[in-house]
Amino acid sequence: MSGHNKWSTIKHKKGAADAKRGKVFTKIIKEISVAAKLGGGDPAANPRLRTAIDKAKAENMPKDNIERAIKKGAGGMEGVTYEEIVYEGYGPGGAAVLVEVLTDNRNRSVSDIRSIFTKCNGNMGEAGCVAWMFSKKGLIAYDKSVDFDQLFEAAIEAGAEDVAEQDEQVEVTTEPADFIEVREALEAKGFKHLNAETTMIPQTQVVLEGKQAENMLKMMDRLEDNDDVQNVYSNFDISSEEMEKMM
Repeated sequence: MSGHNKWSTIKHKKGAADAKRGKVFTKIIKEISVAAKLGGGDPAANPRLRTAIDKAKAENMPKDNIERAIKKGAGGMEGVTYEEIVYEGYGPGGAAVLVEVLTDNRNRSVSDIRSIFTKCNGNMGEAGCVAWMFSKKGLIAYDKSVDFDQLFEAAIEAGAEDVAEQDEQVEVTTEPADFIEVREALEAKGFKHLNAETTMIPQTQVVLEGKQAENMLKMMDRLEDNDDVQNVYSNFDISSEEMEKMM
């Protein structure tokens, strides 16, 4: 696996300074409701729901909010129909971009996403134009201070695919089906993760600098700020030195 999720790393490094908690809650509630509608309200039998609930807890979402979202979804979400769509395209410098959307209005979503691409010097592409560059994986990140050898041994024993040092953290990758089991096995052995998610990991990366790097981060922020967008993935790479200039 030659690439990793640079945007995820940058988001967590930026931290709560620019976090929009209300918007984050809205997106997670939508995901919980759709997951419950599609796979039932029992997290033990619905991995997608379980992952969404874990994400809600990581964001300190109140238990009542989670339970209401599950009941809404399991009850059929009368009057609301969400469609799952993936938009693809290219950002500044030719970086590949995948945008996962949950929307009740396809026309609004495609118009909004295309506008963001255009304003940030990117362009929307056809379905499949960049998806082939990514692999869906479970990704569990740990602080660089973790004992690498112990984590490696525990992770491989639990069924992880790989353990590697990336920038300022250590990343454990898994097949999506093994993600929850590996994460829980490592938690049980005392390894406290910084972040854990199923994500799209790029096979190769595009290095960006200067104005292209600025426009790329602007595009990612604007896409994530859109109410219909659930997740955004890209294969860009921006060096730590370049990030320091922009922060």
